[in-house]
Amino acid sequence: MWAQFRGGRNFPGGIRGYPLDRIYEEVAFIAYYFHWAYEEIMNLEHRERQRWCEEISRINKSLSGEKQRSIMDV
Repeated sequence: MWAQFRGGRNFPGGIRGYPLDRIYEEVAFIAYYFHWAYEEIMNLEHRERQRWCEEISRINKSLSGEKQRSIMDV
C-alpha cells in the first residue's frame, strides 16, 4: 500500500501518524503498572506497546474478576 501526501509524494505504508493522545495513554499505562522508563516504552514498536497494554488489562481483569472493559482495551 502506498500513501499519497500533499505535493504528490508517495511513501510506502498507509499510516500517516499515530494520535499523540493515544501514545501518552499507552506510555502512562505501561509506566504505571510496570514502572518502565519512558525511553524503554517509547523504544517499543507500536504493535508491541499495544500488546503490553492488552496484557496488563488482561492481568488486571483476572485479578479483580472484572467483567468491564479497561480504558486500554483494544
